[in-house]
Amino acid sequence: MRRIAVSAVALTATMSIAAVAPSYAQTPDAKTTITVKPSVSPTKAGTKAKPRSVNLGININWKTAGPDGSDKPIVQKLVIDFPKGSLYLGGKYPSCTEAKLNQGLPKEVCPKAIVGKGTGLAWADTAKTKPKFTLVNGGASKMFLYTELTNPAVVNSPVPGVVKKGGKYGGYRLTLTVPQELQVVAGTPISLISANVKTNAKNWLATTSCPKNGKWPYQVISSQDSTADAVFASTVKCTS
Repeated sequence: MRRIAVSAVALTATMSIAAVAPSYAQTPDAKTTITVKPSVSPTKAGTKAKPRSVNLGININWKTAGPDGSDKPIVQKLVIDFPKGSLYLGGKYPSCTEAKLNQGLPKEVCPKAIVGKGTGLAWADTAKTKPKFTLVNGGASKMFLYTELTNPAVVNSPVPGVVKKGGKYGGYRLTLTVPQELQVVAGTPISLISANVKTNAKNWLATTSCPKNGKWPYQVISSQDSTADAVFASTVKCTS
């Protein structure tokens, strides 16, 4: 069961929703933009015969016009396209299930499946909150971004991610779907400002080639509840 602890004030706010439903709608011309800065180490690629283990860091920032914290959009889904030459080895690494993660913190229920961690910053209405992230391997086609929030209420919940071969660049596509309990907490909309996650596992991610131009392409698509999808695409330098 997901852990959710709500203060008396937050509980009152939640009960008030039953009488008056909040509106998070943006003005028609509102636009969300994202910037994405990844890092890959090492940048020298492996080969199909000898894949090279890598660690990946990714920093995402969201920006929407308008007053800080007021009517900010809620991120509902992230789609990340990885390049050809990338290799996901989740099927060969210790894994965890969503059911287990709903029973406790990753370090308690699935310590061997932890493959990374990170932090974030978000609006909780007009106040700021700082989520903590734990990246957990879910097997050959799954991973989880376990998220811990303490404001406006204590909520711990896994964000499920589905990994499939293919995507825009022929490598892999990761789709992360944010559960409702992390989108609105105790009646308060949670709007992401930034997220910074780094992997720290050996032989979980690997590379097998680098394009002739020496650049791995990638793309991130962020889907929000009240603004159009925000898209960011670029490249990361690599060598063969």
